[in-house]
Amino acid sequence: MAATVKSRGPYKPGGTSRLAFRCLPTDIDFNIHLNNARYLMLADLGRMDIFLRSGLLKLMRERKWAPMMGGVQSVFVREIRLWRRFDVVSSIETWDGTQVIGRHQFILDNGETAALVMTTAGVYDVANRRFVEIDEVIGALGFETKPRQPSEAERIFMASHAGLRALAKGG
Repeated sequence: MAATVKSRGPYKPGGTSRLAFRCLPTDIDFNIHLNNARYLMLADLGRMDIFLRSGLLKLMRERKWAPMMGGVQSVFVREIRLWRRFDVVSSIETWDGTQVIGRHQFILDNGETAALVMTTAGVYDVANRRFVEIDEVIGALGFETKPRQPSEAERIFMASHAGLRALAKGG
């Protein structure tokens, strides 16, 4: 993926990353379809493509920032069987404060959605021990884009994430 990043051109907020895959024998579970852990790994590749193409990876290295996942929610609609071709279409949907929402759609070769993964993440400033406002990150990348309001589904996802996070912290 990193070796072919230039062929996909620069990433700008509002754009997408589209990576093509085939379900291989190393990807399957006992049902002979894509293992649920592979979905998250492939979503990671979509995020890395965005990091590389937007210049975020370079910026994070320069400023000693680190990407931090906050949470993930997955829904599986159709199976991805052994040898089946599919694409992972990733995007930055919107952001609020220090939290950014990502979307990773797994699309079969016939155009049907097989799965959807939503993520929440942030950028951590290691030296200053703080999460960076996403508007600051976007500005540092040279973009003047403003976030859109979260959709109802995104608000539900963020509320669910906040509740589960509180539970994990003993609240």
